Amino acid sequence: MLTTPLKMVVIVAEPVLEHRLVTELRALGAKGFTLVEGRGEGTKQAHATEEGANVRIETIVPATVADRIMEHVSTTYFENYSVIAYVQDVAVARGAKYA
Repeated sequence: MLTTPLKMVVIVAEPVLEHRLVTELRALGAKGFTLVEGRGEGTKQAHATEEGANVRIETIVPATVADRIMEHVSTTYFENYSVIAYVQDVAVARGAKYA
């Protein structure tokens, strides 16, 4: 099977940021996303603004879009919110769908 190398950006954030992040991802070039709720604990151990499950947002994008997303998330959210973000290499079928 022919695959296309792309990047998967994963953002785990406080639930209060869900709508903002989804809107910003689209504006930064993401064609779509997957969003799930989850629980866990990190270094801050508590949400800064709202109780409830974290949101985990995954989007598959070209490397240039992944870089834009990571830069935006790190400069906009890391200082004041419980947010983590990371990028993984992925190989997807139907790569044109994501570019």
